[in-house]
Amino acid sequence: MSNVNDRDTSSSDQKGSLDRYFKISARGSSVRQEVLAGLTTFLAMVYSIVVVPSLLGQAGFPVETVFVATCLVAGLGSLAMGLWANLPMAVGCAISLTAFTAFSLVLGQGLSIPVVLGAVFLMGVLFTLISATGIRAWILRNIPIGIAHGTGIGIGLFLLMIATSGIGAVVKNPGAGLPVQFGDFTSFPVMIAFIGLAVIIGLERLKVPGGILLVIVAISALGLIFDPAVTYKGMSSMPSLVAKDGTSLIFSLDIMGALQLAVLPSILALVMTAVFDATGTIRAVAGQANLLDKDGQIINGGRALTTDSVSSMLSGLVGASPAAVYIESAAGTAAGGRTGLTALVVGVLFLLLLFFSPLAGLVPGYATAPALMYVGLLMLSNVARLDFDDFVDAMAGLICAVFIVLTSNIVTGIMLGFASLVIGRVCSGEWRKLNISIVLIAAALVTFYVGGWAI
Repeated sequence: MSNVNDRDTSSSDQKGSLDRYFKISARGSSVRQEVLAGLTTFLAMVYSIVVVPSLLGQAGFPVETVFVATCLVAGLGSLAMGLWANLPMAVGCAISLTAFTAFSLVLGQGLSIPVVLGAVFLMGVLFTLISATGIRAWILRNIPIGIAHGTGIGIGLFLLMIATSGIGAVVKNPGAGLPVQFGDFTSFPVMIAFIGLAVIIGLERLKVPGGILLVIVAISALGLIFDPAVTYKGMSSMPSLVAKDGTSLIFSLDIMGALQLAVLPSILALVMTAVFDATGTIRAVAGQANLLDKDGQIINGGRALTTDSVSSMLSGLVGASPAAVYIESAAGTAAGGRTGLTALVVGVLFLLLLFFSPLAGLVPGYATAPALMYVGLLMLSNVARLDFDDFVDAMAGLICAVFIVLTSNIVTGIMLGFASLVIGRVCSGEWRKLNISIVLIAAALVTFYVGGWAI
């Protein structure tokens, strides 16, 4: 009997220490809720292990080693975010920066892969210095409240665009007129995704635990049954950072080559894009999860900013593209994630995926699309937080939001938001509401675009 009591006491102590470390109860969550949120985020962003190797593969990177590197960056970066920053945000190789790395640096400028990896590493070093010295936190503190909420709205719209275009619900208009049109509603991916979205809304209204995750799993099962493109290709495989031809990208970076004068503007572009893109994403996800202090600043924001910048250094070392906090982290916070345990679960799953890569193909894009659409709709609620009594601030926020989705670029929306805020304040005679920090950030962003360095 005493042995049973001892086991119960030990289990209770372990649960208590886990709760205390991650502050689970203090943030109104539970271990079960955090684990479900982690699974949801993982499934929402697992597509990256297919997209990133595919993009870099077109530039000559060995696909099999990039797959392993992508999992390592996502796994270790998310573990660090969870254990150190204690925030429910997952890190991974940024898709936009991956495309820039492949098509602009390698294929466009003709840089060798080692030089490009050196540039990625140096970008991570500069990114980390900006984060560690407080410059990035200073930028975060000086994002006007309207633009902060506008970034959340814009990212919500951006998620909707990513999800719907990914399943063919929104497609390019081949004729004259508007650039996009509605796709084929009768196709299996489109119909099942919209049904899944409606089911998620119903389950969330009923507060069914893990409702988002249940829909993802259910649609994946339906895909395996009815979609010929979804097939079981085995259970496990051994990871390797050495390609079949014997080449390896690990520690193959050429830092001296990346310090050439011709490469430095590209490094600057990577840094500037990462600073404002990832900072805006972190602010939006933290705001959705109510992880802001009484001054409206992100709890452990400095650690979060440093974690994703250090992850880019890791990318350069193992042969991957720059890293950042994933927008899809919002899927986990929508599922109830409030602590670093969510990110810890994501990190562990990506490391396990190194050995179970064939299983990733069992989660088609249309299975995670309903979750991303739902999160995007939730983030549109930031509109209610805009203070239209401060008309210039609110309109700057809306400009930021709209142009994030119209340009498919978070930094572009933030730049236009800052520029319109400064000009609007001056023209309305409210220039006293400006401070030197806002003017400097606006000037830096506009210069970045005028100089042609924007990605």
